[in-house]
Amino acid sequence: MRIGAHVDPADPLAAAADRKADAVQFFLTDPQGYKTPQPRSDADALRASEVDVYIHAPYIVNVATQNNRIRIPSRKLMMAHAQAAAALGAKGLIVHGGHVGAGNDLAAGFDNWRKAFEYAEKDGGLPLPVLIENTAGGDNAMARTFDNLARLWDAVGGFGAGFCLDTCHAHAGGEELLGIVDRVKAITGRVDLIHANDSKDAFDSGRDRHDNLGSGKIDPELVVAVVRAAGAPVIVETPGGVEGQSADIALLRERAGS
Repeated sequence: MRIGAHVDPADPLAAAADRKADAVQFFLTDPQGYKTPQPRSDADALRASEVDVYIHAPYIVNVATQNNRIRIPSRKLMMAHAQAAAALGAKGLIVHGGHVGAGNDLAAGFDNWRKAFEYAEKDGGLPLPVLIENTAGGDNAMARTFDNLARLWDAVGGFGAGFCLDTCHAHAGGEELLGIVDRVKAITGRVDLIHANDSKDAFDSGRDRHDNLGSGKIDPELVVAVVRAAGAPVIVETPGGVEGQSADIALLRERAGS
């Protein structure tokens, strides 16, 4: 079991060493901007390292929306980040499921996800797995509820899309963690990555605020059970820097049997 953390992009390998992490996740650009990622000076070191690398796409990427001014740049940005991530030897690119605007038909959002993968195929194909992540809030979200996730997977499953399960997002989004891996796999057939996070907020709050394991509203044994059941690599996206994340990694290694 590979366990790591979301870290500052300045020196991911040093951050991994500080946390005794097997994996790192980081952004290549401002997560709130449309900037195209540039080549990194540490690309060779990242590719050669035994540390697994995951790249998180900017939060603003929303390929589901019917707003052309957001959807089209989002598709292009997803492709650019996929190519840049592949150049670093990354295992996957994590992309939030996105949403449609208030009053819009959810079906259009699922179809736009399908078109995003078709767009990628016409542009030479995705060079690494895109891992769609469940999200915490929004009534018009593609991947907050598992009913919607099933509809999304009907649209994109045939393209080889992967899935990233975030425990905080599931809890805040109103999905029980008990037995969640089996429920996800019944829909997607796979769990490629776990984001193991506690939540500062109550069940079904719709609020995406992560906490360290055992410090928030989720029983840490439920998170451990998710990790154990999934058997997938794990990233903690928790606060507290080296100290906080190291403690979370150590807890998962001890209790999940890694």
